[in-house]
Amino acid sequence: MTRSPPDMLDVAIGASIRLRRKQAGISQDMLAEKCGVSFQQVQKYENGANRVSFSRLVQIAHALGLRVVDLVGDIDEGAGFSPAETTILTDLGVSGATDMLRDFACLSPPLRHRVRDLVREIAESHRDG
Repeated sequence: MTRSPPDMLDVAIGASIRLRRKQAGISQDMLAEKCGVSFQQVQKYENGANRVSFSRLVQIAHALGLRVVDLVGDIDEGAGFSPAETTILTDLGVSGATDMLRDFACLSPPLRHRVRDLVREIAESHRDG
């Protein structure tokens, strides 16, 4: 049995949950405990592997001290995020990404340019190798 890829909206909501959870400094375990689910379930929500019900979305938002609208933003069932926006949200969910972005923003423009070039070079050599 082949499994279809997760819906882009589920991935976008999951990435938004992950980003907001990290911003709040809450672990997956802590969020899971507040919502009465396992940390594995939180992982599945954040990866878009499992769809988040509306009642669970409300629980998650409240556990993070947010309103549901803070999690879903401009996601509209008809339009949703573009693939590029979903990719950005997913990338921000990578461990350390938000920390790196915060630190990167503190650098001077010339230094940010140098760091970006270095990271690109490393990524390209990693893809080729």
